[in-house]
This record gives sequence, C-alpha cells and structure tokens, in this order.
Amino acid sequence: MKQRLYGWLLAGCCAASLLGACTANYQDDNTNPYEATADDMAKDDYMLRSTLVAMQGCVIPTDAIHYQYVECLMGGSYSGYLADSGSWTGKFSTFDPQQFWVQYTFNNTIPNVFINLGNLQARTDDEVLLAVADVLKVAAMHRIADIYGPIPYSQIGADGKTEAPYDSLRDVYMRFFEELDHAIQILTAHKDETFSAYADKVYSGSILQWVKLANSLRLRLAMRLSNVDPQTAQAQAVAAIGQSVGTMTSNDDNAWMSVTKHPLRVVAYEYNKGDSRAGADIVTFMNGYDDPRREKYFTLSSFTDVENDYIGVRTGLPTYADAKSFSNVNIEEGSFLYTHLLWMNAAEVAFLKAEAALRGWYGTPADARTWYEQGVKLSFEQWGSAGADAYLKGTSAPQAYIDPKTPDNNGTPGTTICVQWDDAASTEQNLERIITQKWIACFPLGQEGWAEFRRTGYPRLMGAVYSYGSEITDKQAGARRMRYPESEYQENRQYLMQAISEYLNGPDNLATKLWWDTNK
Repeated sequence: MKQRLYGWLLAGCCAASLLGACTANYQDDNTNPYEATADDMAKDDYMLRSTLVAMQGCVIPTDAIHYQYVECLMGGSYSGYLADSGSWTGKFSTFDPQQFWVQYTFNNTIPNVFINLGNLQARTDDEVLLAVADVLKVAAMHRIADIYGPIPYSQIGADGKTEAPYDSLRDVYMRFFEELDHAIQILTAHKDETFSAYADKVYSGSILQWVKLANSLRLRLAMRLSNVDPQTAQAQAVAAIGQSVGTMTSNDDNAWMSVTKHPLRVVAYEYNKGDSRAGADIVTFMNGYDDPRREKYFTLSSFTDVENDYIGVRTGLPTYADAKSFSNVNIEEGSFLYTHLLWMNAAEVAFLKAEAALRGWYGTPADARTWYEQGVKLSFEQWGSAGADAYLKGTSAPQAYIDPKTPDNNGTPGTTICVQWDDAASTEQNLERIITQKWIACFPLGQEGWAEFRRTGYPRLMGAVYSYGSEITDKQAGARRMRYPESEYQENRQYLMQAISEYLNGPDNLATKLWWDTNK
C-alpha cells in the first residue's frame, strides 16, 4: 500500500508539473476544442475544487461499497445501529471478517487522503484551502486510527520514502490536536470570508462553519481521551468550547455532505434487496422510550404472520431467512436524507458539553443537565419530530427484545436507565444517560457509536448472538479494534511489527484494546 501511495503521490505531482511544461506548438496541435484545457480548468480553479471535494469524500465514504464495509457491516454491527440481512460466511458481526473486508478502509482511505492532500499542496499556497484540507485530513484519519490503533501518519510522504513508520495512537491524537489548532487559527482569521461553493459539498464555502466544525471535532477527540489522559482531554475540550468562534450550537451548523444518493440507501434497499436492516439494540431502546424519532429512523417491519412494529435484527447471526422482513432504515427517495450524508451534528456537540460539565471541566456539574436536554431537543428538531419535552420526562427503561420468529435470539439490554435526568443519580448513572441519548442522536454514524461504546461501556448493548472468531470470548464487550490488513504484513512489515511490539500493547487481533479504551 505504501509503495502504491508514494507512486501515486509522485505521479500526481509530476502531472501537476507537466501541466505547465508543454511547448506552445504542442498545445496548439493537441488541444481538443470540445473539452476544457488546463488553462480553462485553472481559471475556474477546477483542479483545486475537485481535489478538495475528493478529500471530503474520504471522511464518511460516499461510495456504497466502502460505506457498506466500514459503516454498516463493521460500525453498524459493533455500535448496535444495524445488522446484516445477507447470508455470508466470515463477517464483522460474528468476529471472523474476511480479509477483503478488514483491509478495505485502511487501503482506500489512507492513500486517498494523502494523495489528494499532496495534490492540493502542490497546486496552491492558499492558506484557507490548506487549512480546510487539514480539518478534512483529521476528520477522515481519526476514524482510521479509532478502528486500527497505531497507524502510519506523521511520516507518510516524508523524504520520498516508499514505506512509512507507524505512530503510536497517542502521538497520532496529539498531532490531530496540533493540526486542528493550526487550522482553526487560520480559518478564524478569515471567518467572515467564503471560498468557492463548488469546492465545498458541506458548507458551500462558509469559512465560519468550517471553524465550528473544526472546534466540534476537537471536542469529540478530546472526550475520547477522558479516561486515559484526562488532563489533555480537559485542556483540549476547554480550548474547543472557549475558542472565539466556538463549536456547533444549532442544526444550521450540522455537517451534511451533499451526495447524489445516500450510500446507506443503496446498501439497505438495492444490494440483494437490502444487505442491512435496523439493529435490534437501537430499536429496543427507542421502543422502550416510546421515541417519536423511530418513524424518522426506521420503517415498520413487514412480516405476514405477526403483528408488525419497529423490530430490529440481532447482530451476530450467521444467517436469517426472514431478515428482510425486519424494520429497515427510512431513507425515502426525494427526502433530505436521501441526498445528504451526516458527518457530525449539533446534538452530539451538546452531549459532549454535557459530559464535560458532568466531569467538572466546563461550567459546573449542574450544567450537565442543561446541555443534556439541549442535545435531545436539537436531535428532535433535526429530525422534525415533536414531543421532546414529554420525552425528557420519560421514566421507562429500554424494552426487552423479542424475536418474532426465533425465541433463541431474544435478549435484554441489561439496563434500567431512563431518559429523565436525575440530579440525585451518581455521576456514572448520568454519564450512561448522556451517552445513551448521544448514541441515539448520532445514528447512523456507526464508527462513532462503536468508538463511544468502547470508551464508556454505554449504551448497554445486548451483544452478538454468535461469535465464530476465537479472539472474542466476551460477545457483549465485542470487538475492540480491527486487525491490520495482510497487505501491511507484506509491504510494510518492518514498521508494522515494530508498531505491534511497541505501541499496540497486545496481539494484532479484535480483542486488543486501543490506547484510549481503558474503561473497565
């Protein structure tokens, strides 16, 4: 992968150089009058726009196949959001994923991020565009780090090497914070300006909105370190919240990437008539809370011989004959969600602030309730659902899960946590309340749901029904990371083995915990 990466980077840079190295006669003799020339594209900043948009496509995959592997089959299963409705052998959900699945996002996201970043750096010295690119780099690469752990990062592309050392996960995170801090400073200086809307499928060129996203992303990453490095976590959280522009505060700030068709729509409806269905875990919680957002998230089940309701599929099933009769994700053609891909929302940010307040890092613990309730209200508003005030008074627990066809799949989330805030509850109980509601509000961001489950232990997922991978002995705790691709053992073995020995703190398998995954 590294050899291909540097080859592509070199090819991209050479191509950029060659655009300006042609002779006049060559240009006259070889110009197609019916297509844009290099000069035409330069006048409209076409290459810069296309490169920046390509980087945006690396954050949450816009390609349906890539999205299926990383957000549905892996993140969806491990977060409790989605479950497989196809019949395969070797799956993430049963902890024995096929090698092709394991390597897909590592071998696609990392090269594409750095290829496009290198091309952008070769073509412009515009500090705003380069700062936006740095935000995009962190937004995409923190997901890779949270999946695998130590990764090649700081030295990718350095000195023209054909292989790159790995960084420890701690060092990767510290570099994330440095890059975000630098980008935020530059973008804040230009916050009242805009850049080409054609280069921005998220905020149509609003620099102010990119500052808010960068601060919100910094807050997300800060809270990831809450257990392993609380001092750094607090400092970064306060820096993000207290910055002059600040974080997302309303749904107008939400990061949605405009797409032709949501890749989850393709996965859930078009591949084999749907390869994913609603997960039993999230539906069970929302049923117990009588959550009005259910109809926005999911369709009713479609069994012919049982009473239909919102019924999800348990994760970790090798096969299920009636899987496609369970509730599906609700992505109607022509709807906003059909053409917009969520990266991050204001509701998540409010819950992050609630946790920071609960820990005494931001305001007082009493402020945690205010931010918690604000997070719920923002989520209801985002989805166009009424009844947030009544929902916040709810005292019911998540519902026990009953499989309408196979009683052996029945289960329980193992918690009585309710929606209503309780000032008399312990800090841990209110943390569970915050994370549970954040988890519901972040749907369908499977990778984010999985990361927060590993960090906090919440929500209380039922876990997989079956485990066919020898590495996972606790099905409820589930996978803690993903194995490195075989291609890394072949092409970058020296540095990979060093990373496993010095940084991973365990064997290269699904049960080894990441650096920030210290919750007992």
